[in-house]
Amino acid sequence: MPKVLISMPDSVISRMRALIPARQRSRFIAHLVEDELKKREAQLFQAALDVEQDETLNAEMKDWDVTVDDGVEHESW
Repeated sequence: MPKVLISMPDSVISRMRALIPARQRSRFIAHLVEDELKKREAQLFQAALDVEQDETLNAEMKDWDVTVDDGVEHESW
């Protein structure tokens, strides 16, 4: 498993060391990060759904459909 170097305020480190046993700290931090990632992914997914269901935006995007077959070759980056 890869190791990650992070910075935290001294006060947070002191409290963590006092409350979380040494061999449980990585798991504790990983759990917190995983929970936050799930929350942010859910928010991003909801934002994408909201965009897909936005009638005004979809109507505006439909105006751009004329450019789909405009004959311009796509660049391969």
